[in-house]
Amino acid sequence: MSAQLSTPVDAPVATRPLPARTFWRRALRHRSFVLGGALTLLVVASALLSLVWTPWSPYEIDIASKLQPPSAAHWLGTDTFGRDIVSLLLAGARSTILVGIIAVSIGLTFGVCLGLIASAKRGWTEEIIMRFSDFTFAFPAVLSAIMLAAVAGPGMLTSIIAIGIFQIPTLIRLTRGSANAIWAREFVLAARASGKGAFRITIEHVLPNILSILIVQATIQFALAILAEAALSYLGLGTQPPQPSWGRMLNDAQTMLFQSPMLAVYPGAAIAIAVLGLNLLGDGLRDLLDPRLARER
Repeated sequence: MSAQLSTPVDAPVATRPLPARTFWRRALRHRSFVLGGALTLLVVASALLSLVWTPWSPYEIDIASKLQPPSAAHWLGTDTFGRDIVSLLLAGARSTILVGIIAVSIGLTFGVCLGLIASAKRGWTEEIIMRFSDFTFAFPAVLSAIMLAAVAGPGMLTSIIAIGIFQIPTLIRLTRGSANAIWAREFVLAARASGKGAFRITIEHVLPNILSILIVQATIQFALAILAEAALSYLGLGTQPPQPSWGRMLNDAQTMLFQSPMLAVYPGAAIAIAVLGLNLLGDGLRDLLDPRLARER
C-alpha cells in the first residue's frame, strides 16, 4: 500500500507561471489531464450529491430485501443487509473524499513546512528533520492505525491521523530536495546578496518555484490516501458502521463472493476509478506545469 508510487525528487527548474488562458488551452488538449479530471470530478460530484440526495437511505436496513438483483427500484441491487448499493457508493465517496482531503492536508502542512525549514537552515536542523522523516517512514499507515486503535479505538479519526502521519515524510523529502535546487540558483543568490533573510527568500522565491511540484505530488498522495483508507476500513480500523465506506463494503462482501460477487466489484471499481483519475490528473499536471515535460498537443 505504501510503495506503489515513487516520489519524484529530481531537481526542479525555476518556472514562470503560465497565463491562465494558455494553460487551459493546452490542458484541454492533454488527454491524460482531461480524462483524469473527468474521473476525479465524477467522484467528487458523487460525494457532493450524497450530501443532498441518495436513492435510498444508506443507513436503512431491510433484511427482507437483501441481495436483490438490479431493478428499477434498486439500480445496482441491495447488499446483505438490504441496503441500496447505489446509495452506499455515493455515501462511501463522501467518506473517502473527506478522509483523503484532511489526511493530505495534514501531510502537506507539516511536510512542506519541515522540508522548507530543513532546506533553509541546513546543519543540525536539517539533520534532525531528516532523521525524523526516516523514523516516521518505519510506521506505515496500517501499523500507525493499529497503534492508534489500541489507544483510542478504530474510527474515521484514526484513519485520518494514521494516513496523515504517513504522508509527512514523503512530502518532507520532496520539499527539501526541490527547495535545495532552488537555493542554488542565481536569483536566490542575488536575493541573499541584497540582504533578504532566509524566511523571506523561502516565501518569495523558493516556495513559488516548487509549488507546481507540490500540486502534482498532492494528487498522487490523494490517490494513496484513498487506497489507505479503503485498506484500513476493510481491516476494520477505519470508518465504522453505520457510516458507509468503500472499504467497509469490501469487508461486508468478502463472505458473499460466491453468492453475489458483484457486491465486491462495485466498491472495487469505485476505488479503481478514483485512484486512476487522480493518477492521470497528476500525470497531466506534471506535463503541463513542468517545462521540461510540457508538450504542445
